[in-house]
Amino acid sequence: MPVFDSSKESPYKYDTIAAISTPFGESGIGIVRVSGPLSEQIAKRIFRHKKGQKEFVSHHFYYGEIIDPDNNHFVDEVLLVFMKAPKTYTREDILEIHCHGGYIVLEKVLELVLKEGARLAEPGEFTKRAFLNGRIDLTQAEAVIDIIRAKTISSLEIATQQLRGRLYNELISLKEILLKHLALIEAHIDFPEEDIDPLHLEEVKRDFSEIIKKLEEWVSTYKEGKIFREGVTCAIIGKTNVGKSSLLNVLLKEDRAIVTPIPGTTRDIIEEVLNIYGIPIRLIDTAGLRKAKDFIEEEGIKRAKQKVTEADLILLIIDGSREIDQDDLEIFKEIESKKKILVLNKIDLPLKIQIDQLKKEFQTDPIVSISALKSQGIEDLKKTIYKFLLGKDIRITPDHLIVSNIRHKIALEKTKESLKNALSGINKKLSIEFIAFEIRQALDSMAEMVGETTSEDILNRIFEQFCIGK
Repeated sequence: MPVFDSSKESPYKYDTIAAISTPFGESGIGIVRVSGPLSEQIAKRIFRHKKGQKEFVSHHFYYGEIIDPDNNHFVDEVLLVFMKAPKTYTREDILEIHCHGGYIVLEKVLELVLKEGARLAEPGEFTKRAFLNGRIDLTQAEAVIDIIRAKTISSLEIATQQLRGRLYNELISLKEILLKHLALIEAHIDFPEEDIDPLHLEEVKRDFSEIIKKLEEWVSTYKEGKIFREGVTCAIIGKTNVGKSSLLNVLLKEDRAIVTPIPGTTRDIIEEVLNIYGIPIRLIDTAGLRKAKDFIEEEGIKRAKQKVTEADLILLIIDGSREIDQDDLEIFKEIESKKKILVLNKIDLPLKIQIDQLKKEFQTDPIVSISALKSQGIEDLKKTIYKFLLGKDIRITPDHLIVSNIRHKIALEKTKESLKNALSGINKKLSIEFIAFEIRQALDSMAEMVGETTSEDILNRIFEQFCIGK
């Protein structure tokens, strides 16, 4: 399997790429981005400065026109900026053309750029070049897509922490410690006639124990990091007319679902994203579970049951103004193995069910009382969801490193296991060759994590997640 070595020259040095960097659709501004050695030449060919200027000062905006050099046909009025390497996003010459944001004009400008020698960029190729040219490490490259996809301030803060190199800098500090000890141990391998200093071994044991503890702390944050980064799918289920759609509307603070007294009004799946204290929650309102009256309702119930199997969390809605019946019990039985919160709705009406009765019937926690109609207990429900998912209040601060990427978690675990093996080897008085091997394994795991030595397959999987133009 080919492996990329970041110490080598970038394979893209003589290639120029281009793409539309802004989303498709009508907007005030659209941007065509170019990176590579032809950037300045392309600018001189297709741009006409309003004052006739032909040279570009790096990182300065210029006002002018894009024209087709073959026929001098006017295309658009633009702002253009040329940025000279290496002080650019990719560390290559970069050209950005800020046009009007219509699809046709952007396509025309891109067409001219490609005609002048650039090629269409692959997904994520600008960021990939930033990585290959050494401007960012691989964890920072992954943070770029996390920033783009962030649904809440919390997920954004975790991503920006990573983009600023928090994880990378921590790993570099640990790497220096490991390299120091590896150098001394390898010196003893090269000169076996000299006994290894017991005091040095004690220092190794102390340092390795501290590093292992730190790695365990980072790995332990993955559960919360994954929740903030990827969010949670939450299905609202229950019998007909228990208030599922009303709850969806009050959580979203808009009339997203139709609410009527007629049972079976909701027949299709409704999905919306909600921010609950920094957690992106994908709420799913489902059809009421009962014996279907017609084919359409039957299909809605079938889809509802499918969403239940896919959901990370279930909100089971119980109508407090009606007695618990066999339908409630059967629905509960279907979700017994799932993570769930029981929601006693319609507490604004005379109750025929009490919390103690629910606990006895369903033997589950937590249970929250609300009135979706009157917006009572909604904040308590949100707090319960947050606590149920995370177990504690999470404060995202610069001092609190949170791991949110499964690739990082696996690499940290591999590093930890290698150091545990090395520490065990020292305690068991195993050969120093074994200890050196495990230290190298730990260093290899760290190097793969930040992209110093990473397989081409892994790089492709990471960057193909990006949109074209980033």
